[in-house]
Amino acid sequence: MTSVVDNQIVDNHRSAAAVAEAEQWTAHNYHPLPVVIADAEGAWVTDVDGKRYLDCLAAYSALNFGHRHPLLIAAARGQLDHVTLTSRAFLHDQFGPFCRELAELCGSEMVLPMNTGAEAVETAIKVARAWGYRVKGVPDGQATIVVAADNFHGRTTTIVSFSTDPDARAGFGPYTPGFRIVPYGDLDAMAEAIDDTTVAVLIEPVQGEAGVIVPPEGYLAGVRSLCTSRNALFLADEIQSGLGRTGDTFAVQHEGVVPDLYVLGKALGGGVVPVSAVVGRRDVLGVLRPGEHGSTFGGNPLACAVGRAVIALLRTGEYQERARRLGAQLHERLGTLIGHGVVAVRGRGLWAGVDIDPALMTGREASERLMARGLLVKDTHGSTIRLAPPLVVTADEVHWAVDQISEVVAG
Repeated sequence: MTSVVDNQIVDNHRSAAAVAEAEQWTAHNYHPLPVVIADAEGAWVTDVDGKRYLDCLAAYSALNFGHRHPLLIAAARGQLDHVTLTSRAFLHDQFGPFCRELAELCGSEMVLPMNTGAEAVETAIKVARAWGYRVKGVPDGQATIVVAADNFHGRTTTIVSFSTDPDARAGFGPYTPGFRIVPYGDLDAMAEAIDDTTVAVLIEPVQGEAGVIVPPEGYLAGVRSLCTSRNALFLADEIQSGLGRTGDTFAVQHEGVVPDLYVLGKALGGGVVPVSAVVGRRDVLGVLRPGEHGSTFGGNPLACAVGRAVIALLRTGEYQERARRLGAQLHERLGTLIGHGVVAVRGRGLWAGVDIDPALMTGREASERLMARGLLVKDTHGSTIRLAPPLVVTADEVHWAVDQISEVVAG
């Protein structure tokens, strides 16, 4: 199988063989584009046949700092020469500094490290329920948590219990009770859903999987006000939106909001190792007792060393500023496509959801056509594609990416 790229013939035989092998031997929990990446640096990846692509997905924000950022790779290599795992049965020399530095970055007091984003969400749910029973006084087994429709917080059985996405939810019951779903952005509906049994509100400050949905102005501040007045915790799932993606360290900062718990992941591991955490006040996270929650790899030395390097990069403010500046260019350029094959554009910082005219093509078809042009994006519902380039992307690369989208929707 061959294709023409930049007027040159590219042999795709290795890619085709690798795709076929994956199709035969792996469970079909994803529907990946037929690209097989073998090397990567910065904002670019190279497949097994030598073709280069601009990565405008960045592993759903896990690669905010690009592929193989030299400071993050150096941190990982340095730690490999010492100790990589102790389990939480012991302490290690990276653990305390990582928790302190992350708490300081969040302006908070306590950290509970985990591995994956879904683990962090599950952790926040357990903490909120424990807080509700032990501090708020909710009768045992009656705690409720309010969530937003079209959410994406992970794919564990508890989390899909409050998903409204049939692909994630259908066929995996019975479902975990204790969740109330209200429309995203609707403060009146949220106020009505909160009662004396409500221990928390769990939302994404920007909904990523739903198509990069930015809530109405004042929504996050309104959620904060409701939680404070009704004595419920505000849990901000910043797994995709946090750590520089939207132009601030955290997306809630766009409205000057401080949640009770930050739920973090993805970029916290720098694209090197899985690292997640729940960060919050001592009076909230402090409700956990030894033995009630844990993780063999959570807070391991390698993860903490990489996480500390990520925090150091964020403390400079460089990446937040890049997301603001280049994000403004991205949205300005994408806005010119509205009415020319694009129906709508949403987003914040270096993060955008682009609704392509469904009469032209699906989001999957658009992603495949862009892949053929050397641009990697990912479709979501219907004819929507998402763009989330690494924060190390250049202005020229941003313009080139939009040029490719323009050509595809025009063609």
